Amino acid sequence: MLTVHHLGKSQSERIVWLCEELDISYELKHYTRDAQTMLAPPDYKALHPIGAAPVITDGDVVLAESGAVVEYIVAKYGNGRLTLRADDPDFAQFLYWFHFANGTLQASMGRLMILSRLSLADDNPILLATKARVDRAFDLVDARTREAEYLAGSAFTTADIMIGFSLTTMRYFQPYDLARCPNILRYLARIGAREGYRRAMDKGDPGMALLLT
Repeated sequence: MLTVHHLGKSQSERIVWLCEELDISYELKHYTRDAQTMLAPPDYKALHPIGAAPVITDGDVVLAESGAVVEYIVAKYGNGRLTLRADDPDFAQFLYWFHFANGTLQASMGRLMILSRLSLADDNPILLATKARVDRAFDLVDARTREAEYLAGSAFTTADIMIGFSLTTMRYFQPYDLARCPNILRYLARIGAREGYRRAMDKGDPGMALLLT
C-alpha cells in the first residue's frame, strides 16, 4: 500500500493532491507540527534522514523530495496521466515548469523567508536581491498564466501540482501579495475549482484557509 506521510501545511500537500487527481488507492497518515517550533515532530523526522516533508512509503521503498515522489507515483501508478510525452509540442514547457517550481520559485521564497527573520536593514543588498528574484519568479509565472491555461499549455499536469504549494500554502510562511499578479489569481481560481484539489486539501489540511487569492 502506498502511504503518504503528510505533515500539515507542507510540501507533502502536493503528494496528497497528486493521488487524488490520479484517483489511486493510498493511505494518508497525518502528522502535526510542533506548536513551539513549527517544525516536524520527531516521528516524522524519523521516517527519512532528511527529516522533512514529503515522505512516502511503498512496500520497501521510502522516498522523500517532492519532485522525486511525484515522478515515482506518476511512473508507477499514473498510466501516462498528468505528464507529457517527449514528442508532445509542449514537452519542453512541461519540463521547465515542473522543475521551476522547486528549483527557482520555492527556493527563492525559502531564502527570503529566512532573511526576513534576521531583522536585516531594509536596504540590505542580499535582502533586496532576494526580494527582486522572488518578484521576477512571480512575474514569470504571471506571464505564463496569461498565455496558457495551465503551465504546460492546455493540459493540467504535475507541473501545476508542483507549483501549487508555492503559490498558496507557502505564503503562510513567506507572505506575498498576489494583487500584482492578476493572471496568477485567475490561474488559482481554476486550480481551486478542481475536485481533486478540493478533496486533497479537505483530507490533508481540513479547516485550513486556502490561499487562492
